[in-house]
Amino acid sequence: MNGNESVAYNLDTEEPGAEELRAGFTALRDRLRQPAGEFVRAKEFLIEKALLVCGMVSILAIALIFVFLFKEGLVALQNASVTDFIYNTSIQYEYDPVADETVAVGESTAYNWQPVGEEPKLSILPLLWGSLSIAFLAAVFSTLIGVAIGIYLSEIARPKIRETVKPALELLVGIPTVVVGFFMLAVIALPLKSFTNWLGLGTIYVDSYNAFIGALGVSLVIIPVIASLVDDALKAVPADLRAASLALGSTRWQMIRRVVLPAGVSGVFAAVVLGFGRALGETMIVLMCAGNAPQMEWNPFLSVRTMTSTIAAEMGAAQQDGIHVQALFLVGALLVTITFTLNVIVEVIVNHYRKKIRL
Repeated sequence: MNGNESVAYNLDTEEPGAEELRAGFTALRDRLRQPAGEFVRAKEFLIEKALLVCGMVSILAIALIFVFLFKEGLVALQNASVTDFIYNTSIQYEYDPVADETVAVGESTAYNWQPVGEEPKLSILPLLWGSLSIAFLAAVFSTLIGVAIGIYLSEIARPKIRETVKPALELLVGIPTVVVGFFMLAVIALPLKSFTNWLGLGTIYVDSYNAFIGALGVSLVIIPVIASLVDDALKAVPADLRAASLALGSTRWQMIRRVVLPAGVSGVFAAVVLGFGRALGETMIVLMCAGNAPQMEWNPFLSVRTMTSTIAAEMGAAQQDGIHVQALFLVGALLVTITFTLNVIVEVIVNHYRKKIRL
């Protein structure tokens, strides 16, 4: 008896439920035999083409942004040398008592961002230093807390707790960053400065608004993003891996550390790097809380200035078609290049781990 005869025999039985089974099979057979109507085919065709157009428009918009920024940024490199955007040189003078006059004794090298003046100083390194320092500190804070929250929601929390906390985290992402910046100014920055002075740490905690305060504010925005992405990445790990680990006698923590996290490492890593990129592109929080002093110092409790805050603060006041505006476009092109490179690195590493664990 072949397969078709077996199906026909089963459908011809008079057992309970056979009538409903035959009706369902008949409806499915008729649906498969009858081609879709002209209206359905036209609707599916339009949806397909609309999605294609949306994707192409997105790619074209990103490409135009790249072309515009780099076109304007290259104009700055035509009007000034590359070294002018790296360091500044100035002549040092000393008083000569023999000649009773001030004489030049050499040149000094500095890294200053002072685009307004008779001799503009356009070193981008202090701005790059400020952006990377705040992004690194914020990534450290948010990674430790965000990954822990993501693991808790995915592997430990009860369903009712997860159903409450997960939407709350996603709502926190929508809070305007200017509100977070104002909160850091009013509630954290000045009281923390007073507290450190009371502890006698005023020589270390120098400025009230510094890279540390800016990183704390940025981490408040990144933590919900990392936590949500880590939760989604760990939830995507097949349940069979958890069941097999527990069946072999491992505890819940051993299962999380040795099975779930290695299997979901691609998503966890992507969440961390995307959080770093989000911190690198933050504007309002660092503009309000970081102090806006373009300097390169290792002390995180000193004021810094980021690339994004510089563009936001100076673009409206810069002279059009001047070297100042061109330098700001060059800063924007550098920022876009860094974030684009981070996204490419994320894609390469995530694809590598996906192939490695074959998920």
